[in-house]
Amino acid sequence: MKKSAITIFFFCVSFLLQAQILTPQQYIEKYKGLAIMEQKRLGIPAAITLAQGLLETENGNSDLVLQSNNHFGIKCKSNWTGATVFHDDDAAGECFRKYNTAEESYRDHSEFLKNSSRYAGLFALSPTDYKGWAYGLRKAGYATNPRYPEILIRHIETYNLQQFNYSDYAAVEVNFAENKTIAPSPAPAAVMKAQLPVVLKEINNNSMVNGLKAMFASKGTSLLAIATVHKIKLNKLLDYNDLSEDGLLPEDQFVYLEKKQKEGKVDYYTTKTPETLYDISQNLGVQLAELATYNNMDRKASIGSGSRVALKPGLKPDIVQNNNRNAQTHIVEAKEGLYAIARKYSISVQDLKAMNNMASDDLKVGQQIYISK
Repeated sequence: MKKSAITIFFFCVSFLLQAQILTPQQYIEKYKGLAIMEQKRLGIPAAITLAQGLLETENGNSDLVLQSNNHFGIKCKSNWTGATVFHDDDAAGECFRKYNTAEESYRDHSEFLKNSSRYAGLFALSPTDYKGWAYGLRKAGYATNPRYPEILIRHIETYNLQQFNYSDYAAVEVNFAENKTIAPSPAPAAVMKAQLPVVLKEINNNSMVNGLKAMFASKGTSLLAIATVHKIKLNKLLDYNDLSEDGLLPEDQFVYLEKKQKEGKVDYYTTKTPETLYDISQNLGVQLAELATYNNMDRKASIGSGSRVALKPGLKPDIVQNNNRNAQTHIVEAKEGLYAIARKYSISVQDLKAMNNMASDDLKVGQQIYISK
């Protein structure tokens, strides 16, 4: 009986400990408000702050953060007069700063960067230039790991942290006592426009496509920002544009502010270059599901040049298949990057780019890429 009771006790303890472990998504949700507030206050990109927090705290689970609320691995230094803890890092028993709350840690991190001359060059960069910030931090000596920039960039792109660089600061409040983000009603469009100059120039370019209200937005534009400025619920905006997840646009494209039409203005559309069915849907303002039905195709299909695509029901499409049909392909999904795809198929990023004649790492949702020759 005693042995069984001990076993049950340790099982319960183990279960409770596991239940307290944060996932990356939970860490982001818990602390994104602090990162956004610090970007507004001192200009450190929220994406960089969150990526550093994820890395330095092991998603909020490291011994150091649990003992000290130190989210960024900042050591004591000679000018630190606050509380301290000792932790093994580059050497045994190093002195680290200790904070009462996560808010104190986030604020001190911002001030640590802002008030140090060696990081001054970073503040000349755009807050959306997360790659420049990542490499700049390493060059300025923030971390000793030579792969530090690549790790930050991977965190940012894997978890779509770029979207928080465009976030509506006025619509985010933080309960610092519990470190919970509260999202009140959306801020007025005028506030968003004043705070998002990069997005503003796109939002002013309203167009009419297939009789619909639409805008042409650049790659990297935040869907959240577009939805807020135009007073559209984010889930509605995603639905209008046949998207399943929010974030930043992976390419220049039309964004519809109302539901797309079921039919096109003309009967057919002829492709001049290989295109995905999603590209055609966005360029012509026709619902993706309807296009797939008219042409008896999968929604993720990629179509060869010279294809005659039906834009209305009851017609006879003439679809040309892509060349190299024997090659194995992959359809790019939302938030996928080259690194993730290469890892999935156990090939290198360099080989992946070579097989697809790619000059950059840019991908778009629905794009078909070769993953074997």
